[in-house]
Amino acid sequence: GRNWFVLASTFAVLGGAEAVAMLDLPLPIRLLGTVIATLTWVRAFIIFHDARHGALFRESPVGRFLCDIVGVMLLSPPSVWKETHDYHHRNNAKLMGAAIGSYPVATPRMWNLMTKSQRRQYKFVRSPLNMAMAYLTVFGFGMCISPFIRAPKLHWMGPGSLINHVALIGLVTWALGFTSALLGVILPLGMAMTAGAYLFYAQHNFPDAIIAERRKWNYHVAALKSSSMMDMSPVMHWFTGNIGYHHIHHLNHRIPFYRLPQAMAALPELQTPGRTSLRPRDVAACFRLHLWDNRRNLWVDWDGKTPIKHDTKAA
Repeated sequence: GRNWFVLASTFAVLGGAEAVAMLDLPLPIRLLGTVIATLTWVRAFIIFHDARHGALFRESPVGRFLCDIVGVMLLSPPSVWKETHDYHHRNNAKLMGAAIGSYPVATPRMWNLMTKSQRRQYKFVRSPLNMAMAYLTVFGFGMCISPFIRAPKLHWMGPGSLINHVALIGLVTWALGFTSALLGVILPLGMAMTAGAYLFYAQHNFPDAIIAERRKWNYHVAALKSSSMMDMSPVMHWFTGNIGYHHIHHLNHRIPFYRLPQAMAALPELQTPGRTSLRPRDVAACFRLHLWDNRRNLWVDWDGKTPIKHDTKAA
């Protein structure tokens, strides 16, 4: 019952916001609808994410199907998400395994062995520009095209998601005009993907994160020490589906998102995670993390030697 309530209420808010964004209303009101729709798409994605983990709708094919529609709308075909995200959970913050389903992390030695092209690619993938362009790069290519090229029979829904997306834009443009398509489809979905790309980055690339070599890696340490707690207001926790409690989610991904605050409040061991936030200084601190020195266990600058300093009180 709780699962159906959170899904129905989210869809209700999303439908209302999309209607405001698409209908012929004063532009400021429509823009407000676009912003609310963007944030609610992020929440809807977390519900899809939890359903794919088996935290929601474990015994409801209909509920899982509705959640999968959200994945397709946000250019995250269920087969691709399941494959890459499950791998990510099994290899979170593991050196040489972090790149699949997440963002790559290189050591100074790896950096020195890279070609100029590989260095440019590494910098771009971890840059704000890539996340700003996540609509095209992370999701359009990374989640739809690349997996289809690799395994077309398994990931045929990659191109299917893109075709559905373009068809939706065309349908809304035909019925209501391009402005409605822009404010109701392109901007809210695109900005939601940008938000999701950054949230996913900051959940495992924050100043206190620890990256471990395979032989030293431990699942529980990776969950509690390499997954962040993102401090937000209650409103933003609602819109982001409590994904900020990410260390708890990685400890046990079968906990529904609406139970994560309860788990943290009940267990003292979960109350001292590495923290970050959406404040500009904390966002900037996450983007300053370039290379991981596995000998000294700290983040270093591009020269491979200079430690990245950060204000431990910033978060």
